[in-house]
Amino acid sequence: MMRRLRYGQLALACFSALTSLQVAASTDIVTLDWTIAETLIALGTPPVGLAEIPQYQRWVGADQLPANVVDVGLRAQPNRELMAQQAPDHVLLSPLYMRLSDQLNTIAPVTALATYQPGDPLWQRLARTTHALAALNGDDAAAVTLIDAVETYLEHQKAQLAGQPPLLVVQFIDARHLRVFGENSLFQAVLERLGLTSAWQHPTNQWGFSTVALEELLSYPDATLVVVEPLPKGMNNDFSGNALWQHLPAVQESRVIQLPAVWSFGGLPSAKRFAELLSEALLAG
Repeated sequence: MMRRLRYGQLALACFSALTSLQVAASTDIVTLDWTIAETLIALGTPPVGLAEIPQYQRWVGADQLPANVVDVGLRAQPNRELMAQQAPDHVLLSPLYMRLSDQLNTIAPVTALATYQPGDPLWQRLARTTHALAALNGDDAAAVTLIDAVETYLEHQKAQLAGQPPLLVVQFIDARHLRVFGENSLFQAVLERLGLTSAWQHPTNQWGFSTVALEELLSYPDATLVVVEPLPKGMNNDFSGNALWQHLPAVQESRVIQLPAVWSFGGLPSAKRFAELLSEALLAG
């Protein structure tokens, strides 16, 4: 009951901040933002239009996108005619693309939902975004159900993952450079809830990662490496052509986990996907 009250308060605060969003029996949404899209899908109210669907499927790793969702073009340069054809009630953006609002508000009211911005702990921001999107259809119970399901799963897995070594969660930019995820990241938020330790304690940007050269991983000989796909084009899936990678202690000692794509800047659906994939890999090892 206490958890439901806390999230209900978050929902009211978030809803009051989104004054342009009106509760309706059914709301058609076009979004350029993948985090918004995956959360809407998880809530059972998928958008009618989404930007860059092939890239969404490659980076988010999601296979649950309904077939009738229309690809409305590039996130930075959407097809306004296609968007208008969907007759949306709202266009939802991340703050990164709010520069497009003047062009798009002739189609429908435009609202930004900011999840990855400094402020409250990320987990609270994920919950607020979830409640705000559920409020569009007047169904906050869907948000409570989704949040409770994710938290229950994480708590269950935590009991099974005790004693794991520190982890370095990375994603390749190219053959010699990586994003290493730490404070403020979705991945670290999940690690904390699973009772796992991140070996990366350096400052990160607002998205929760540091950009490093591959050789910096030599300083973490005891950490298990968690590589999150997709890999850059041209990189071999087994890294056989990367001599420096092969020299890393974790690689030589077979302490590397390679996970399918997870949207590193995602919402609660990506958090659960990461937890599921990581838990399965660690328990199988």
